[in-house]
Amino acid sequence: MAATTVRYSDADLYDFKQLIEEKLVFSRKELQFLREQMQEINENSSNQQSGDWTDESSSHTEMEMLSNSLTRQQHFVRSLENALLRIQNKTYGICTQTGNLIPKDRLRLVPHATKSIEAKNARAVPNGAPEAHAMTKHMNMEDEQPNNDHDDAVEIQKEFFDNQ
Repeated sequence: MAATTVRYSDADLYDFKQLIEEKLVFSRKELQFLREQMQEINENSSNQQSGDWTDESSSHTEMEMLSNSLTRQQHFVRSLENALLRIQNKTYGICTQTGNLIPKDRLRLVPHATKSIEAKNARAVPNGAPEAHAMTKHMNMEDEQPNNDHDDAVEIQKEFFDNQ
């Protein structure tokens, strides 16, 4: 009887580590760019107190979009950093629900994945209940935690403006 593979080899983990580190460099640059954009909008809006409600509305909308992008980018960076920790612990690529290896192709496309496609698709909606379906729409697909982008965005804005 052949033994099943319970983890990826050290060589595979090294390859995934290189991929994730490249993505982290790019993602951190993007994160910094978004922070600078928020700071620029904040400085420009405080310097141009024109009283024009359309300008203020546009500025507010742009700030909200940047804040949401910043929140998503921070979550992505955190997910990549967590993937590096799993590589260090040699648990990277193991599905958190099934315990089986996540296919390499999936990990190359979504290097921070913690579930196999089968495990993600196994989240069945009981009896097609609309309440359950509505709830699954608001769940984060990777870690199955409720999507708190709005709360995260508020926290980021508080942190950002408190540091000004």
